[in-house]
Amino acid sequence: MNPFELKPKKMESTYENWKELTPKSYDKYQTDPYTKTRIILANGAEYEAVKFSHQFARHCPNNDIRRALAASRRGEAQQQKKISALKPKDETLLETTISYEQLAVDLTAILAQREANRSIVNQLNFALLEDFDHLYRFSDLLEQDNGEMFDVLIGHYTEIMPGRPTIAEHRHPNDDVRYPVDFHTADVLSRLNVNIITAAEQQTMNYYMNIASFYPTDQGRRLFNEIGMIEEQHVSGYESLLDPTCTWLESLLMHEYTECYLYYSCYMDETHAQIKRVWEKAFEDEVAHLHLAAELLKKYEGKHWQQVIPKGEFPMLLQFHENKNYIREVLKSVRLTALKEGYIPVNDLSSNADFFRYQNIVCPDEVKVPSHTFMSLYIEKNGQDLRYEEKPHPIVELRRRDEDNATIARKKNA
Repeated sequence: MNPFELKPKKMESTYENWKELTPKSYDKYQTDPYTKTRIILANGAEYEAVKFSHQFARHCPNNDIRRALAASRRGEAQQQKKISALKPKDETLLETTISYEQLAVDLTAILAQREANRSIVNQLNFALLEDFDHLYRFSDLLEQDNGEMFDVLIGHYTEIMPGRPTIAEHRHPNDDVRYPVDFHTADVLSRLNVNIITAAEQQTMNYYMNIASFYPTDQGRRLFNEIGMIEEQHVSGYESLLDPTCTWLESLLMHEYTECYLYYSCYMDETHAQIKRVWEKAFEDEVAHLHLAAELLKKYEGKHWQQVIPKGEFPMLLQFHENKNYIREVLKSVRLTALKEGYIPVNDLSSNADFFRYQNIVCPDEVKVPSHTFMSLYIEKNGQDLRYEEKPHPIVELRRRDEDNATIARKKNA
């Protein structure tokens, strides 16, 4: 599939009325978990598109370009509202959160397994273990507060057990910035991977930033706030992989190409008939946005789209599937932390490293850190944590279910 070779719709024909923007929501108990993750991913892609377009407009003195941006942005905003409406009103904040973290875990694992650029793989694997731990803690909170078992929402696609403990994820800002990838020479799949994961993690960051104060318990509010801070760190890491030398119009073209790719992937991967039609319509609309971006690039920078995306043909499509064995292998690196642009075992850090200094500021007393406090109280009440493991945890220190390990990946010789 090459979206550049398709005949685009006229822009105004992509706009929809209010009835079309309020589709029937899915059944939270009957719908496949990966349909829910696709919805969250598409929502994140649209949020990123709208945010980028507004930023472009704020840095652009040409009103003709700004009008073109406003035209496509109106469609992006409508798509975002339509996709958000697919979430049922009886799905709680925490139930939605479980799907957010399942998306973060499985999407990251899938992208890492198909990525050739080692620096991108390293960042994906590093953050994967942290989102994996977030899924574990939110799943226990779900059982405590809602009386629900996580498997009702995520099936058995993803194991539930500790990753890099959340308390160990708090790093100095100096250590969350990576070297950018040269998009002018990088494989298109690598560029897609970076764009996709940045949008997805940004969506999670925004969700937690906004809903933490709406959670009905103080314990849950504190946990959302803490994990929301880690999601901000993840966005810092992923967005730093983006190529800052790309022009605004080159970036616009890549944004639209990414959305075309995502919607076509969702359409081909979807099992829910009604939602499959949503993806089909969104793909057709995004083709119109893509062609407009190509026209702007040619008119104002004198560049053909092939100078930015040499081959318009989509690479391998994104398909959701379980990644248990891969995640278990990556868990062997759980003791890593970050040091500037690289990764290093906590044992190998100097005693005056930024990581330890920041930990002493943010987590001076581990019993007051929300993620650790919650699990400790949960275990005290229930005798052990709640997990779904198909075999013992690959890290011996994380096999105990009657205590929450707050030292591994955080303190030397732990």
